[in-house]
Amino acid sequence: MKKQGDRRLETGDWRQETEGTPPWGPDPAGVRAFLDERHTSLAARVGAFALREIATLPPAETDAKARVQARQILALLGKGGWIAHALPPAYGGSADGPDLRALCLIREALAAASPLADAVFALQCLGSMPVTLAGDEARRRHWLPAVARGEAMAAFAMTEEGAGSDVSSLKTTAVRNDGAYLLNGRKTLISNAGIADYYCVFAATDPSKGNRGISCFLVEGNARGLNFEGPQVLSAPHPLGEISFTDCRVETSARIGAEGAGFKVGMGTLDRLRPTVAAAACGMAARALSEAVAHARARVQFGKPLAEFQMVQDKLARMATDLAAARLLVYRAAWEKDRGAERITMESAMAKSFATEAAQRIVDDALQILGGLGMLAAHPVERLYRAVRALRIYEGTTEIQRLIIARHLLEAGK
Repeated sequence: MKKQGDRRLETGDWRQETEGTPPWGPDPAGVRAFLDERHTSLAARVGAFALREIATLPPAETDAKARVQARQILALLGKGGWIAHALPPAYGGSADGPDLRALCLIREALAAASPLADAVFALQCLGSMPVTLAGDEARRRHWLPAVARGEAMAAFAMTEEGAGSDVSSLKTTAVRNDGAYLLNGRKTLISNAGIADYYCVFAATDPSKGNRGISCFLVEGNARGLNFEGPQVLSAPHPLGEISFTDCRVETSARIGAEGAGFKVGMGTLDRLRPTVAAAACGMAARALSEAVAHARARVQFGKPLAEFQMVQDKLARMATDLAAARLLVYRAAWEKDRGAERITMESAMAKSFATEAAQRIVDDALQILGGLGMLAAHPVERLYRAVRALRIYEGTTEIQRLIIARHLLEAGK
């Protein structure tokens, strides 16, 4: 790839070249001990795809534009065959799917190129996993191949105003009614709200049982009684919003898993996919580090490049070390799952908590090295600065992950 430092400083044009592999693409060498040969090839291919098809897209600067671009990105991901790595072969997936290490490599590349593209891919994984794990066979065969092709957009509807980390507090109910269920309630901070073709919805079928009274349902986006209440606009454009249910009727066969098994299905999904959130954090961090290095080499102050100042070198060294450590935790967790581990709760919690916190530091340091340029809305590091913050919150906050780690340590050997 051509060196871009001087040209970009002069023109302010931060678009990527479209040939070769990006310097911020997923680096298989750094985590080779946890990868198979197919992953090395995949890393190169997805890096080239992200550079050619995703990094060249214009930034979606508003919620409305993000909603349109999300569908465009979904089609690109489906055509490229990337979503197939999240699904079994019987339902349109790849021969090795679901392949968690592949998903991590894909999220690294997409997050570095476009946080919105990463979010679109992540929701296809998140919204298809419950169906894969415990869905009705007819619905699996109907929805999952369409998800893989990028023709059906999925969503995961768990969060409510009073139920974030404390899932047992959710108030949405599902009451049996004449061979079906009637859903009533409201969900908030739901990715793909208003544009999803189906939602995996978590509702209380027996509120008296707490977690054991929660069930999961596949609800089609055009279902009567399902309403899009409106967007919730993030600082980094991302299709987010509120949905509500008013006597929304879903067939018993739309229940995902047994009645009362929704919490287990939901936590199982998050547990499996949590390393991919950490991988996305690594992708954003790698892009920020790459931009910082390029700027430090090109920017001259006080008669010499920034790269020759020891304080800048110190920042770059810490950024690179944090990134390398984060990636090792990510791929260790994914490797454990791919080789047959039933649970990777501890490994996932370590990967997500460390990688997302490290990515926040790395992006912040990159912006500091860039100075005023890093504050410009057109600059990729400024977009990363807005996007990376959410990773420390969604799919389990850093604080919750540390509680999980501590609990495992304290219960070990009892």
